[in-house]
Amino acid sequence: MKKNKKLIIIGDGEFASIAYEYFTFDSDYEVLGFAVEKEFYTKQKFYGLPIYVLEELESKISKEDFFLYAAITFVKLNRVRERIYQSYKEKGFKFATYISSKAFVWRNAKIGENTFIFENNVIQPFVEIGSNVVLWSGNHIGHQTVIEDHCFLSSHVVVSGYCQIGSRSFIGVNATFANNLNIGKDNFIAMATAITRNTEDNQVYKGNPCVLSNVSAKQYFKVL
Repeated sequence: MKKNKKLIIIGDGEFASIAYEYFTFDSDYEVLGFAVEKEFYTKQKFYGLPIYVLEELESKISKEDFFLYAAITFVKLNRVRERIYQSYKEKGFKFATYISSKAFVWRNAKIGENTFIFENNVIQPFVEIGSNVVLWSGNHIGHQTVIEDHCFLSSHVVVSGYCQIGSRSFIGVNATFANNLNIGKDNFIAMATAITRNTEDNQVYKGNPCVLSNVSAKQYFKVL
């Protein structure tokens, strides 16, 4: 595959390592370095490539020539990834999206920037996936569903048709959603949870049948 786009990955941890692998061997992006915030800058190279101090990146690379990808997981209920994405988008940087060549994405699905879609995802007609979203491997996203910005879906999640997943929500492995549901913002849906009704913002749901936790999602993720 011809490499015609230059990329800096934000992060130098496990997700950055995975993102490097996928972008390098299954995309038209050429990874030319990494960047981390100054307080986390502990080494100069990763995979033999330079690591930049993120706060100094504007003086090191051209915004016109490079894309960024924020390889950050669901820390602080996705707020760390959201903060970095929003901050550097406001500075005028462009962000890359990765869609695995082994994912099935229907022709009219809409997908935002800084979104990462792993292999074996099925994205049906008229789906809308926002910016700064992660879909790990093997999910089913039903027709006319909307996944709002900054969400993180683990593996083998089944979202039926006409659902709306609120921003910054985390969806655990093997969670399932019935048709026509509105899932609140900042939800934590635990592993193997079955959701059959609408949910409120900032809640933790777990189990099958589903039980509402007495701890809020922000409390669970220690979001101040």
